This record gives sequence, C-alpha cells and structure tokens, in this order.
Amino acid sequence: MTKINIAIDGHSSCGKSTIAKGLSKSLNYIYIDSGSMYRAVTLFALRGDMIEFEQVKEAELLQSLSKIHIAFKEVSGEQHTLLNGEDVEFEIRGIEVSKHVSQVARIPAVRKHLVIQQKELGKEKGVVMDGRDIGTVVFPGAEVKFYVTADATVRAQRRFDEMNEKGYSDVSLEMIKQNIEERDFMDTHRKVSPLIRAGDAILLDTTHLSQSEQLKMALDIVNKKIS
Repeated sequence: MTKINIAIDGHSSCGKSTIAKGLSKSLNYIYIDSGSMYRAVTLFALRGDMIEFEQVKEAELLQSLSKIHIAFKEVSGEQHTLLNGEDVEFEIRGIEVSKHVSQVARIPAVRKHLVIQQKELGKEKGVVMDGRDIGTVVFPGAEVKFYVTADATVRAQRRFDEMNEKGYSDVSLEMIKQNIEERDFMDTHRKVSPLIRAGDAILLDTTHLSQSEQLKMALDIVNKKIS
C-alpha cells in the first residue's frame, strides 16, 4: 500500500494530537508531535533561566540551540519526548511550559532549527505530524491535510480534565482557558509561520464530536485518499 504524509494543524487542545495518534495506530504510521519539540526547547530555556519577566532571552537561547537534542521513544504504548536523553514528557505538559511555549515558538531561528528536523522525519513518507504549521511549512506537499478547531470553552474543559487525570493538580479551569486564548492569539498573529488553514486543508470542527467520531471522520478521508 502506498504511504502518504498526513499534516494536522489546529488550535491548542482541539483534539489534533488524539486524531494524529489514532491515525498513526490505525495506519501503522509514525506519529510526530511537533508541539512537543517546541515545548522541549521551552523547558530547556526555563531551566537555563532564559525566560525572565515573561520575556525570552533570545540571544542566549539561540546560542544554545546546538546543545538541544530532541528524540522520541515509546513508553507503554505512548510517545514520550526526550530532551538530551531525559524523559521530560510530564514536565513539558505543565502550565509553566504552556505559558511560554508560544513565545519561544515564534522566534524565527527556533522554528527554522526545528522545521529542518521535522522535514527530515517525513522524507520516507508514512508520517502523521500535528502542530501549527505542518500543512503550510513543514509538509506543504502532504497528501492529506486537516485543520482542526473547537470552541475555546470546550477545549479548556477537555484540557482541564486531561491534566487532572494525569496528576496536574495546580491549575484551574479559568487558568487553562486564559492560557488557551492567549496561545490562540500568539499562534495566529506571529510573523513567522502563523497558524493558518492551508488552502487544501480539510476543516474538522471537533466541538460536538467524541474522540471516536473524530477519528472515524479523519480515517475515512485518509483511506479514500490512499485507495
């Protein structure tokens, strides 16, 4: 069977990672969460005191990019992110990283550095990658592109429930909704590779869809393309 690349872009906490993971498992494709790469760089910056008074010390971070190695491994059926060999999957999902990841992700040199790595990962096809600029920048030639969105209040509740389930007890629903709205603004208004819908991307509004319904809809579209 011919393998293709699938690009999934969309807002924070809209379900795109769940769809991407489901597609990769159903198709036996490689799943890559591009957002986790930006989160790992953000964690590196936070640990190195390169973010102060809500501002990123860009010069310091750019000098350190060559020291940042990001990899992935499977743990109990889930993809975990490694930062310089350390499993940081839990830490990069916390509210502190979430508060600053959009600031880091809008730095042109950071994006360039990670996009080069992301493009390399998709050369052999058979990749499902989700993020903010996958269909427009990383895989503009992807055979299937999705643009996923959902109501901000629904996204906040989903994210709140997920974080509570994973043991993040220091965040409120209000904090999460505020963070989502701030990230939406920064992601769609940054000068370099803003979050926009690619001209050939299929819109998926997940506001009123269950996870199984989201996956079925996406999988039907992909299977038609492959066949």
